[in-house]
Parts: sequence; structure tokens; C-alpha cells
Amino acid sequence: MSRRPGEPWTRFVERLANAFGLVLLLVLTTYVLLSLTSYHGWTAVVTSMVTVASATVALATAGAARTTVRAAARISVVAVGLAIVAAAAGTSRPLAASALIQVVLLSIAAVSVLRTVLAATEVGFRTILGAISVYLVLALQFTYLYVGIDRIQSGPFFAGSPQLQTGDYVFFSITTLTTTGYGNLVPAAQPGKMFSGLEMFMGQIFVVTLIAGLVSLWRPGQRVRERRRRDGDSA
Repeated sequence: MSRRPGEPWTRFVERLANAFGLVLLLVLTTYVLLSLTSYHGWTAVVTSMVTVASATVALATAGAARTTVRAAARISVVAVGLAIVAAAAGTSRPLAASALIQVVLLSIAAVSVLRTVLAATEVGFRTILGAISVYLVLALQFTYLYVGIDRIQSGPFFAGSPQLQTGDYVFFSITTLTTTGYGNLVPAAQPGKMFSGLEMFMGQIFVVTLIAGLVSLWRPGQRVRERRRRDGDSA
């Protein structure tokens, strides 16, 4: 989606948001931040802020009820507040709670966007962007789940892989969701093994049943062709 000549930036941003483009942009920004920075200290605060913004914007764009969006905004403040407490105190427990709260927020946002995608009467650019956003949100919410588990359980999350960075959790989540399975990162114990198996299952179901179906039904330029046909008939 590109900006039209002479179009005000406010209108362009509005169109981008309505097409789930802004949601996808925020989700990709979260993905980059989690991949390149460590989820601790003040960098975790910044990443948390972008993540909760992604979830809240997704809910608003998907047309969720105002009460739901407001509740998500309040929960977002709690998540960011816990990250700030963890950064100021230098402890990991509040950050683990913040990560798990963000899992809940991302889950609610994913369900809301997915419901909008499934309810669409025709498959267009907005629908495709929404489906891609949901797929990436799945990877992010499992990333936060793994990070939260790692900071709660006594042993390491991965077997034989000490001193891992947050980007390794993102990498593991992406490869698990897509069932790439490089095998270089393996959960050491439960519940990591259980949740990674669930992520594999969800990734396969999502690609096979939803994205493939949407792409097969997508007809780019269909509205333009129909308009031209109507104009030709009226002439």
C-alpha cells in the first residue's frame, strides 16, 4: 500500500490502519526488537511498550468493543509498569509476569483479528494483511511465553545452551511455528516441550487451513474490473 499523490499523511495512516498495515508494521517492529535486543533492563521496557501497542492497535483495527480496547489498554499499563519495576530493581520476576501478561494481550488481539478475517465477505488486501499479522503474532506470543517460563522455572529453558539471547527464543518460536526444526535449540523440560508441540500444531493448521484458503480466493483488482464492466454496460 503506497501513499497516493497529494494525499494527506493523516489519511494515509488511517488507510494503513484500516488495512491492518499499521498492525503488521508494529508486529514486525516487535519482532526486530526482540531479535536484536535482550529482554531485560530498560530495553525490555521499550520492547514491552511496542508489543502492547501492537496488541491494542490490533484490537481497535479489528473493531473490538470499546470496553475490550480500554481493558487492553489498562492491562498494557500494568505490563509496562512491571517491566519498569524489573528494570529499576534489577530483578527478573516482575519481568516474567510482564511477559506472561503480554502473552494474554497478544492472544486476545490475535483472536480478534482472526475473527475479523474469517468474517470478511470477500478476500482483499486488508484480509491478507490481517492473516499475516495473526501468524506473526502467534510467533511473538509463544516467544514471550518461552521467555516467561525461562524466568520462572529453576532450570534453563533450552537443553545444553547456556547464555542465550532473547533473539534465540524468537528464532526458536519462528522455526517451531513453521515446523522448520533445525534442532539446534531443544526445550530441556516441561512445560516448554508441551507448548512448543502446541505451537507446531497451531502453525500447521493456520497455514494449511487459513492462509492457503485466503490466497486461493484472493482476486487482486477484482473491484476495478467490476467497476469497468459496470461502466461499460451503462455506456
